[in-house]
Amino acid sequence: MENSAMKKKKQVLLYYCVEMEDVARKIASESDYIILHSINWRSFADGFPNLFINNAHDIRGQHVAFLASFSSPAVIFEQLSVIFALPRLFVASFTLVLPFFPTGTFERMEEEGDVATAFTMARIISNIPISRGGPTSLVIYDIHALQERFYFGDHVLPLFETGIPLLKQRLQQLPDSEKIVIAFPDDGAWKRFHKQLVHYPTVICTKVREGDKRIVRLKEGNPAGCHVVIVDDLVQSGGTLIECQKVLAAHGASKVSAYVTHGIFPNRSWERFLHKNDGSEKAFTYFWTTDSCPHTVKAVANNAPFEVISLAGSIADALQI
Repeated sequence: MENSAMKKKKQVLLYYCVEMEDVARKIASESDYIILHSINWRSFADGFPNLFINNAHDIRGQHVAFLASFSSPAVIFEQLSVIFALPRLFVASFTLVLPFFPTGTFERMEEEGDVATAFTMARIISNIPISRGGPTSLVIYDIHALQERFYFGDHVLPLFETGIPLLKQRLQQLPDSEKIVIAFPDDGAWKRFHKQLVHYPTVICTKVREGDKRIVRLKEGNPAGCHVVIVDDLVQSGGTLIECQKVLAAHGASKVSAYVTHGIFPNRSWERFLHKNDGSEKAFTYFWTTDSCPHTVKAVANNAPFEVISLAGSIADALQI
């Protein structure tokens, strides 16, 4: 019998923040070994959090996890308060699931005085108290820059997961799955993801400066006659994806779709991608993203071309590692 079959599954008690409740319920539905527990999220009159961890006595000696969403600075403090409290309740082990690591794009200094807030966030997380089982396990999906793993201290064990296997499953279901070409919007995305997508032909775009503008050009590959899927870790305004789509269509792509693990879309920028009912050409056939950013999930639900691919099954598996 294989080792994985012999390995006994552990029961995990999963706490979650308010905005991740839907994802938490999906994770629990994936496994009989994941039991949901709740926090009372209240505030005092001055706005500061008044928090209570339910069943605190019952979690002693249990494997405990917390599903977080640091979607804005306003919600981070109350979640950190819980995250710092749970490991101290005599739990057997503690896992923090933070699908989207925010500040990840602010990981380097270009001139003296720049503040690399990704490093700040990593330092805060690295100071989570160790539990009886040792350091906190930290589950993150498609962190923006791989070198950010070195920002974390020895009190956390980062487990870097990816949404790409979920994308591959979805691509195999498409009627034109034999005509898929993967496009990377820049060299960074290619370095990041090409080894996970080696079975597909690839196209690489690049940004070049022309005066004050950054123009997207086709660097290598041929998209002609194919369904081209642009792959990246995250989207903000979506400007680069839109420029990529224009270049790929101009080079003969029959369809263009996009996948990002994290659909951040500040200022409702997802609206730029919606299919209009005025008979105009639909630039993107599909736009896939995961449920790592719950505000986006609610906003784009049932709006073409958006399809949300849930991380729930993948997170349920990660909690058994």
